[in-house]
Amino acid sequence: MSEILKLDWQKNPLLPVIVQDNNTNEVLMLAYMNEEAYKLTKNSGFAHYFSRSKQRIWKKGESSNHTQEIVDILLDCDSDTILLKVKQNGVACHTGRKSCFFTSLKSERTVLEKEVNTDAIYGIVDTLYHTILERKNSVETNSWTKKLLSDKELLKSKITEEAKELCDAVENESDENVIYEAADLLYHSLVGLASRDISPDRVKQELSRRFGMSGIEEKNSREK
Repeated sequence: MSEILKLDWQKNPLLPVIVQDNNTNEVLMLAYMNEEAYKLTKNSGFAHYFSRSKQRIWKKGESSNHTQEIVDILLDCDSDTILLKVKQNGVACHTGRKSCFFTSLKSERTVLEKEVNTDAIYGIVDTLYHTILERKNSVETNSWTKKLLSDKELLKSKITEEAKELCDAVENESDENVIYEAADLLYHSLVGLASRDISPDRVKQELSRRFGMSGIEEKNSREK
C-alpha cells in the first residue's frame, strides 16, 4: 500500500514535516503539509508546504529561490509525521540562517549567524513582520514592540493615533512627513497583525483578490 493511502487526511489534514539536510543530517526546519502539498512535493521533486500563517500552499524558495530538492520521503511508525531528506539550495530559514533552529534555550543565545540579507529577498515589510514575531517570542521585556504586544489597549490606541497623524500629514504637511507617518502606521499595523499571528501575506492575498473589482462591488461582497 502506498504512503498516500496510509495517510488519513480526513483525520490529519495537516501533517508535521521534519526537514533534514541529506548530506549532513542537520535538521533544517519543521513545516506542515496537507494532501495537496504532499502531492506537489512528490510530483515536482521540490518541497511544498501548507503555511498556517499564510493559509495557502507555498513552494519552499518561491521568493528566495532557496529551494529544497527532494532526496527521500520517509514516514514514521504512526504514519502521521513525514521526514524529508533534501538537498538545500541556499539557506532554509527566512531569517537568512542555515537552519530554523538557531536559538539555544540553555545558553539563551543565538548559535547561528545570518548568511543571507533577507531584506533584499523578501522585502522590508516581511522582514519587519518576522522581527516583530521574534520580539513577541523573546524573553526580553525592554522593547517597545514587546510592550505593545503585552498591552492590547495601548496597541489599539497607537494604531488609531498613527492613522490620525497620517491623515493630518496628508492634509497639511510635507511629503517627508507623510512618508514618516505612513511608516509609523505600517509598523503599528504589523504589530497588530503579529498579535493575531496573521501573516502580511494574507493581506497581500486579499489585495490581489480585489484587483479588477470596483470599490462598490468589493464593499457589497463583504456585506453579504
